[in-house]
Amino acid sequence: MEGGVVVSSSIDNEAITAALAMLGVYWVILIAILVLQIVAYWKIYTKAGKPGWASIVPVYSIYVLFEIVGMKGWYAFLIFIPFVGALIVAILSYIAYYKLAICFGKESGFGIGMVFLPFVFGLILAFSDATYTKPAVTN
Repeated sequence: MEGGVVVSSSIDNEAITAALAMLGVYWVILIAILVLQIVAYWKIYTKAGKPGWASIVPVYSIYVLFEIVGMKGWYAFLIFIPFVGALIVAILSYIAYYKLAICFGKESGFGIGMVFLPFVFGLILAFSDATYTKPAVTN
């Protein structure tokens, strides 16, 4: 080719193969984390006397979580308010994660861990010997 550079197509194929392999590894890790989360929260809900399957139903899981920690479950339905609903429920969920740690007799540091790393601290809570204590309904 005059004035141009010829690039081998095998380099392109190798790059595509490597990218697809990395993407495959990413998805396997992501699915493994998702399965661990399902198992952990299923166990947490069961420890709290709620059905484990409730942890995997989208809005109902938030409803049950709020009930477990002593909040009013209907707050979960605020998610359907356009624009601000998801933000309100996210903030309430962080509060609920903190309260969840307290309901299982953990310290406030563990509660902060539940807020910022729920996928790690949820596993610890699920597989520890912590027992659930039902709180009084607060707000």
